[in-house]
Amino acid sequence: MVPQHIVKTFDVDLEQLAQKITEMGRLVQKQIADAVDALARYDVRAAENVVAGDDVIDAIQREIEEKAILTIARRQPLAVDLRELVGALRISNDLERVGDLAANIAKRTLQAGVSPQPNQVMLGVGRMAKLVLDQLNQVLDSYICRDVAKALEVWRNDEQVDAINNSLFRELLTYMMEDPRSITFCAHLLFCIKNIERMGDHATNIAEIVYYIVEGRTLQDERPKADTTPIIGAPPVAGLKPGDGAQEGPMRLAHQADWASAQK
Repeated sequence: MVPQHIVKTFDVDLEQLAQKITEMGRLVQKQIADAVDALARYDVRAAENVVAGDDVIDAIQREIEEKAILTIARRQPLAVDLRELVGALRISNDLERVGDLAANIAKRTLQAGVSPQPNQVMLGVGRMAKLVLDQLNQVLDSYICRDVAKALEVWRNDEQVDAINNSLFRELLTYMMEDPRSITFCAHLLFCIKNIERMGDHATNIAEIVYYIVEGRTLQDERPKADTTPIIGAPPVAGLKPGDGAQEGPMRLAHQADWASAQK
């Protein structure tokens, strides 16, 4: 919970910021669920609603920024009070970015069009999205309760999201090599999967911010990561030479999609 102060209006300011963070977090979670559902069902109207809904999240993020900056100017806080305000700014930035990633999934849905979908991969996408939603829900609870133990649990569990990402990446490569007609759709799907993986990274960022707010120092341990998908500077694909036959096209395309998504 936020600390109590002699100047009650300061408490009101901090409580309002916490409420805005919570509101923003719930909207972001809904955006993720709706975007993944639109992708799975190729629901054009639902995808368009997700894209339009990103403006609401952006507006809340601006409100949080303005409120936090105004509070810092008025109260000139120190120690934990300053960490509370800086933490609110940083968390809102992470949530806004997650909202952007959800909107990007919706845009990819609109661009990909109707295509035979690899059902096993789509089931994996659903599992991955659910895990990320659980991570976000838990880390937002840790922020509300200032629960460091819960935040650290989210921080450690990011490897689970990475593991699903790695598995889906390999499955999509295989699917594209077996059916070249699926390359366009699968390339868009690679972007979507990478976006979900990045959402998990932002949940981990928020966990580190909660730790900073409560403990007054940054988390020094090395972040657990298990993402082995290629994110090097640019193609070509390691171990694949031009002229290697039918595998070159889909593998290089998938690699380019993964690399480009990682740069965003």
